[in-house]
Amino acid sequence: MSKKFVGVLFLLIGFALQAQTPEKAKALLDKVSAKVKTYKNIQIDFKYNLQNAKENINQDSKGNVTLSGNQYILNFMGVSKMCDGAKIYTISKEDEEVSIASVGKGEEDNDTPEKMLTFFNKGFKYSWDIAQNVKGKKIQYIKLIPISSKDDRKQILVGVDTKTNTVYNTITIGKNGTRVTLTVNSFKTNVALPKNHFTFVKAKYPNYYINNLD
Repeated sequence: MSKKFVGVLFLLIGFALQAQTPEKAKALLDKVSAKVKTYKNIQIDFKYNLQNAKENINQDSKGNVTLSGNQYILNFMGVSKMCDGAKIYTISKEDEEVSIASVGKGEEDNDTPEKMLTFFNKGFKYSWDIAQNVKGKKIQYIKLIPISSKDDRKQILVGVDTKTNTVYNTITIGKNGTRVTLTVNSFKTNVALPKNHFTFVKAKYPNYYINNLD
């Protein structure tokens, strides 16, 4: 067998594997999306890290979110956001203010928590990336490249726990060099929640300024 033939053979194999990679990557993400839809609700504790070497920024924060369909409660960086499916309530203890906006009426819903585990369903090119063992878990990374040239994100790596088909972390690299890592510290499902858990009760904030944005 000539070296030339072997070279052509490996080239063809390489093209074949490359062609399969997007489909394989999307198939794994589809499993994640399908798994999420089977849960009545989800509770996540997460770690947030923001880095930008040029600006000398390295910031760590923690947060938690409870999701049920299009309803959620997010606690992050001193602010709570509650969505009952129709309205979004942004509650700031420091400012003693509650801002209220209808779902779909502004920037509040551009990147909502319920999209955290399914944002990758459309708008990206997919490729199979590296696999890592993290604390006994096999994490397979899928690389996402935004299709839109207007997107500020250069690429996103989605780390999937291949045993549970759940998201372990996401690493977002911006065109400005910013790197944002979200890591899931705990992932609980089908938790017994109190009745009206996602209902805003104005009486709990008697001295707060209520700002209706609609």
